[in-house]
Amino acid sequence: MLKDCVTILNRTKAKTSEFGLDGGGIDWEDAGCVFAAVSWTKGMRALNAGAIDAYGVVEVRMNWNGVITMRSRIRHDGQVFQILPETFRPDRQGNTIQFLAQTIVNEQ
Repeated sequence: MLKDCVTILNRTKAKTSEFGLDGGGIDWEDAGCVFAAVSWTKGMRALNAGAIDAYGVVEVRMNWNGVITMRSRIRHDGQVFQILPETFRPDRQGNTIQFLAQTIVNEQ
């Protein structure tokens, strides 16, 4: 059941500085909200998925859309999560997107 509202955050255009591409920092823009099923991964399931910290990883399922990519971030329940790219599974014919995302700590 898709009962959780998730905000999709996409990167804005890369900024260059004397330190190179993205040297001036990365800005994220709100690309809209979608409904999804968000669940915390636990135990053996999290270990099998390669989760470094089982408490900071969520599993997200949503309907297929062209807004989110493996480089996007999501905001849910006041926390920002980074998508683990190797787990990003879009299926346009099945109308689903599924991935694991890890909590981002001290992102300022």
